[in-house]
Amino acid sequence: MFNLFTKEKEMKNDESHLSLISVAALLIHSAKIDENFTEKEKLIIKKALIEMGADQANLDQIIEDAETKEKDSNQILEFTKEVKNKSVKEKKIVLEALWTIIYSDEKADMYETNLMRRLSGLLYLDAKIVGDIKEKIKSNK
Repeated sequence: MFNLFTKEKEMKNDESHLSLISVAALLIHSAKIDENFTEKEKLIIKKALIEMGADQANLDQIIEDAETKEKDSNQILEFTKEVKNKSVKEKKIVLEALWTIIYSDEKADMYETNLMRRLSGLLYLDAKIVGDIKEKIKSNK
């Protein structure tokens, strides 16, 4: 009986781990869209993953797996599918991380803003929430 609970817990941890890999892959994709994936952006991604419940000990492995997943994928739908099922609070964490990554170099180019426009729709996010978070991040720069 205890073995059943252990297996359930392991399965839930695996699902959570896979979910975090998808979130990280989306964030990595946004960081690479300007062809300059910096250490600063990697730290932003790690912070967001920790806020979403990632274990500090697994963080580097999640990032490594996500980089592989992002490199092997040819579309963002694969990443957004997982994020779209998250709570509004978790979506806001992802959205904040996305805008922080985009403005980490003080500017947003047309590819980055186009990505955010697409992601807002794919993640079923209200335009006001997206705009408010964008302005919050811009004003903190």
